Amino acid sequence: MSRFDLIIIGGGASAFAAAIKANELGAKTLMVNKGLPLGGTCVNVGCVPSKHLLSVGEFVFKAKNHDFSSVDCPDVHFDFSKAIEEEVKLVEDLRKAKYQDVLSNLENVTHIEGEASFKSAHEIEVNGQTIYGEKFVIATGSTANVPRIEGLQETGFLTHIEALQVKTLPKRLLIIGAGPLGLEFAQMYNNFGSKVNVLVRGEQILPKTEPDIAYALGNYLSRDGITIWTKAQALKVAKEGEDKVVTAEIRGDQMEFRVDEILVASGKTPNTSKLNLEAVGVQLSEGKVIQVSDFYQTSAEYIFAAGDVINKPLRLETTAGKEGTYAAENALKGIKKSVNYQHVPYAVFTSPSVAGVGSTDADVVASGGKCICKTVEFSEVPKAHIIKDTRGVIKMVVEGEEKKIVGVHMVAPQAADIIKADMTIDDVLETLPVFPTLSEAIKIVAMSFKTDVTKLSCCI
Repeated sequence: MSRFDLIIIGGGASAFAAAIKANELGAKTLMVNKGLPLGGTCVNVGCVPSKHLLSVGEFVFKAKNHDFSSVDCPDVHFDFSKAIEEEVKLVEDLRKAKYQDVLSNLENVTHIEGEASFKSAHEIEVNGQTIYGEKFVIATGSTANVPRIEGLQETGFLTHIEALQVKTLPKRLLIIGAGPLGLEFAQMYNNFGSKVNVLVRGEQILPKTEPDIAYALGNYLSRDGITIWTKAQALKVAKEGEDKVVTAEIRGDQMEFRVDEILVASGKTPNTSKLNLEAVGVQLSEGKVIQVSDFYQTSAEYIFAAGDVINKPLRLETTAGKEGTYAAENALKGIKKSVNYQHVPYAVFTSPSVAGVGSTDADVVASGGKCICKTVEFSEVPKAHIIKDTRGVIKMVVEGEEKKIVGVHMVAPQAADIIKADMTIDDVLETLPVFPTLSEAIKIVAMSFKTDVTKLSCCI
């Protein structure tokens, strides 16, 4: 029987981070994965291809819709099939450079392609072979949820995976879901030229986002031509000729949408069902999520887990990687490292983009604290006028007498590059940001707690 110090089940961001750390520690390590190619979601069907296509779409849209009177772009040609080809090539190149080549240089790591399931304590079965592991890291990622809607399976639909690979641009697209994934694809396809409708179950898009920010983004997307329906639920789907017909209930009334494609963007489910975790006593919560301690240890003390499969608040590529690193290090060295999720920023790569870090106004109130909040429009940021894009709102959430910044939330151009946290108002006021930059917005909103920023000169 083959024996390893550490067995990593999975092949995405968490798994690779765990493998790199295990290799660094000199542990004899096995990585087992099946499903998506090496690299998992991010490089294959997530961040890399989607952000590339978002950039293409934004370039096309801005060429046709800008405020620079000195520039005229009357004939903008866009080739959808070529955009998909370019995206696929980018994915192949980065998969090789950042995953396949990296793995081949990890001298202490062996890779097997196959489906792993636990057989007994410390043993898994892969391709009919039993393999022993002293410690384990489960990092199997997640799969798109498909809601139970009458006729959906028979009629056909896209998930984010197929939406990155379609050969023909749909003229009419209906998206079910308005989280980060749904909105990014909505804007991507809108910019490509599709007529896009989005169905939102609740009252606001991005339901976990500061409401002021979500509301502002919704207005910007609507201005660009995307139709967003709140309090909406798809009831049934049917095929009529070439059309896919979706019947939905919207605020108590029924509406019908005739579209070319339906994109399902209603969350993800952890890939845990095939691991036979009951054989080793790993506890799952509702939704097949693995319960872990603050240090990524499961209810089986020798098994750790990281990434989309665990019960932590942020499902991001960066957190997945850090969780994988810590899971491997904690498992192999018996230490207790963890991520401070309060300091981890998130982003939604629409245009303008959304970014946030820390607590919302509602979070502070719910925890019994007293929140002091200020909101500033990006029309108060000089760089926004310089680039002729004043779309944007920044909200700062402050708590306590020491005026500690516990949250910053914004919608703005390049929001993901601006966001920061873990400072006090006075800390921010002492900073000297480069002028002119959009990142000045952080200092301007901090200044709004003490003065009227509409009456300040640029140099202040």
